[in-house]
Amino acid sequence: MREIETAIERGLVTAGQRSRLQAVALLVREERDRIWADSAVAEAHRVIYLKRLDGVATILAQTAAREPLLFSLLQVDAEITDATRRLQREMRLASGLDPASDNNVVSPVAVTAAPTEKRALPPSVVAAQLANPFLAPDFTQVGPTVQGRLVGWELIGPLLNAFEDPSSGASACMDLPEPRATATTRGINLMAHQSRLLAAVSAGHRTFLLADEPGLGKTAQALLAAQVASAYPLLAVVPNVVKTNWAREAERWTPGRSVTVIHGDGETIDGFADIVVVNYEVLDRHVDWIGDHGFRAMIVDEAHYIKNKKSQRSQHVIEVSGRIRKRVMRPLLMALTGTPLINDIEDFRAIWQFLGWIEERQPGDVLMAALEQTGLRPADHAFYPAARAAVIDLGIVRRRKVDVAADIPARRIADLPVELEGAAGRSIIQAERQLAKRLVGRYQAALEHRRNRTVAEGIDHALVRRIAEREVADGGDHSAGDNVFAMVRRIGQAKAELAADYAAQLARSAGKVVFFAKHLDVMDTASDAFAKRGIRHTSIRGDQTSTARQKAIDSFVQDPDVAIIVCSLTAAGVGINLHVASNVV
Repeated sequence: MREIETAIERGLVTAGQRSRLQAVALLVREERDRIWADSAVAEAHRVIYLKRLDGVATILAQTAAREPLLFSLLQVDAEITDATRRLQREMRLASGLDPASDNNVVSPVAVTAAPTEKRALPPSVVAAQLANPFLAPDFTQVGPTVQGRLVGWELIGPLLNAFEDPSSGASACMDLPEPRATATTRGINLMAHQSRLLAAVSAGHRTFLLADEPGLGKTAQALLAAQVASAYPLLAVVPNVVKTNWAREAERWTPGRSVTVIHGDGETIDGFADIVVVNYEVLDRHVDWIGDHGFRAMIVDEAHYIKNKKSQRSQHVIEVSGRIRKRVMRPLLMALTGTPLINDIEDFRAIWQFLGWIEERQPGDVLMAALEQTGLRPADHAFYPAARAAVIDLGIVRRRKVDVAADIPARRIADLPVELEGAAGRSIIQAERQLAKRLVGRYQAALEHRRNRTVAEGIDHALVRRIAEREVADGGDHSAGDNVFAMVRRIGQAKAELAADYAAQLARSAGKVVFFAKHLDVMDTASDAFAKRGIRHTSIRGDQTSTARQKAIDSFVQDPDVAIIVCSLTAAGVGINLHVASNVV
């Protein structure tokens, strides 16, 4: 690391040093997973080991912060070069570890994920698979095998080019049938555009690139689509920040279906659940059993996460989708994204392959049949609009808020529950236990003090309230742990990165976002997170002069490249016009 730090100071970071930084990051990640999985490690030793690894991770982050281009190497979905793998192997040998478990080098065109060192198999999954030892094959929906004039033509490039320069006024949404039922099993009324998509599912359509703008209910549409298609069990692959919210939305929209969420190795999941939710970061541990579990539907939320086909994240998603399509004829496959459809045409490749529309080097059978029906070839100018229409008809659905304004409410409030993980989450859980222990101790001491008096049956709620009020009123330090206000602040700090991640996703897909925070350190954490992602932002703080504050407001309102404004709740709570933004976090 000293060698890399010296190179950064001199401004001469070589490719070899970048590979070394990434190799160290990969080894830290592997070692962390190994320690968590090793049941033989005592809890006290595990805490010590994790603290050491956190220290190395901090050094990596501080080093990368001095050279922004290095940050991309620390991402989970970063491309791993052959040089990095060689260095990783050498480091493993030097440290006495077994090099045989290293990932094999992945060919640039390979779509099968490189074998992962750590794979999990939850006990309840084994039980579920044993309960369904054999699934009868379904040959009723065998797709067409096409042999025609386009055989031998290179078609992936022309298909992508068809979206690069669309015809003026060309639609980016497939034709959808008229809406049918407008209420769910709980009596919640659906918006018309949501009912249209469900009508398409009811008519037999099974693959969708759902690119509605944020706020139009993509999550509800996806969950209800599985219900309409009777496509269970359902697998939902989602970002970590919305994992818990997906479980809650599943219970809201499909109350008759059981839902389970995979955390870590998934030891506590229900293998018999109808809906399984997993985040991208732990999918690699569960690829083996997920592919063989018999899922009949798969949803990928924030599908732009898999746009880099060379990343392990994308390879795992494509692998699981391919295995599902081999086991189930016409499964329900949905890719959800709020980002504009035409951002980088290469982003389409991984998403289309997940949906089964294309293979590695050629269109899938259904798309090939549609292209053959056009009677055109890539040499014909008319081929491109016809090819674009053929792809859209496979299931691209894009609605904007202005198009369905009459259906949506004036304001929508969404609470996103999150789970605090890692060192910060563990420390907060420990502090909460200390706080609870202290409060219970005070309650018991108060009861003991008045034991000669009449004591009410059960819990004395009046006494509980007095003790709680005293805790809130007591702003001093406690030798036994944090007080309530310190706890709230620590929870806010732990949530800052997750909230910033969600705000960044929202800014990418929906435009300008106002991000509110109470504490300055939370604002700093959010600002750093936005800077790492290359998102331009500004801020309103209590220590600013009126001139600086107005400059920040003007920058956010007038500059289209400034996507987020980070605001103090006390300094920007009232009296500020940020009308260009329609989304607040």
